[in-house]
Amino acid sequence: MQGVGGLGHLGIQFGNKFGYKVAAIGRGPENSVLAKKLGASVYIDSKAVNATAELQKLGGAQAILATAPSSKAMSELIDGLAPNGKFIVVGISSDPIEVTPLQLISGERAIQGSAVGTPTDSEDTLLFAELSGVRPMIETYPLERAQEAFARMMSGDAQFRVVLTM
Repeated sequence: MQGVGGLGHLGIQFGNKFGYKVAAIGRGPENSVLAKKLGASVYIDSKAVNATAELQKLGGAQAILATAPSSKAMSELIDGLAPNGKFIVVGISSDPIEVTPLQLISGERAIQGSAVGTPTDSEDTLLFAELSGVRPMIETYPLERAQEAFARMMSGDAQFRVVLTM
C-alpha cells in the first residue's frame, strides 16, 4: 500500500480484512502507529529507507495499491513487485510514471489504473465494510462552515476526509 492518506487508510483496512499481509509505505515515522492500528503488518518509511529494497526483503509485493498522488513515488516502487505482481494506480497525478519495458518483462509485472467500479462493486464494498468494520476517518463540519471545511481539505491537513453535516 503506497500512501496512508485518504485512500490509503481505507486500502490498509480492506487489505487486512481480506486477510492479506499489508505493508504500508508512507513518508515519515509519524504514520507508523496509525498504519499498524489500521491493520498493516509492516510499515515502511520511504524517507528513511529504500522502500523497494524493503519490499524485496519481504519477498516482493504481489500487488501494490498506489494511492498517493505522486508519480515519482509510484515509479520508485515498480521494482518492489514480486514476479507476476500487479501495480494498481488509484492516486491521480498528471506526471508520467516512469517504467522501463525491462522492469515489466523481467518479472512479468503489470500496471493497471482504476477509477471506480460498477454500482454492484460499490454495493459489495459498502456491505463488506459494514460487516468487517472498515471505517473511514473523517472530520465533520456543519454546512454553514463549508468554506472552512473546503480550506481544511485543500490544505492537506485533514484526517482524512472532510464531511459536511446538516
